[in-house]
Amino acid sequence: MAQLPLGIKTQTQKLCSVYKRALRDLESYYDRRHVYRFQAVLLRDRFDKILELKDQREFNKRVQEEEDLLFKYIHPIPRKFPHSVGGVAYKRVVTPPDWVLDYWHPLEKAQYPEYFKRREQRKKEYLAIWEKEHGKPGSDEKHH
Repeated sequence: MAQLPLGIKTQTQKLCSVYKRALRDLESYYDRRHVYRFQAVLLRDRFDKILELKDQREFNKRVQEEEDLLFKYIHPIPRKFPHSVGGVAYKRVVTPPDWVLDYWHPLEKAQYPEYFKRREQRKKEYLAIWEKEHGKPGSDEKHH
């Protein structure tokens, strides 16, 4: 079976995408769970009817209508997950890069002798692998 390129979606995938975005939009409008669930059931019924259509033109037309409807009534302040892009906790905890440990004071490193011994060993192994693959720094030759 031939693989579709990543950028092309089937009409059913497009319908599912619109449905999911519509559900997320409903979450923004309805804080009360039972009201949200009722609206979600109504939405699902609407999308199931579209899915049952046999005529491809009518199917495409209805998917486009749902997408336009979603665009028209989208919530002005959509609810976002806290750790998602745009959420209140997005990138709140910054993990420092590994090279920061190279600048620790020797007394700080002395508190974790086994860790830093293993780290130095792994750095040497990594440099050996890198030099084997790319050559020594400064040399123009590349080994493959």
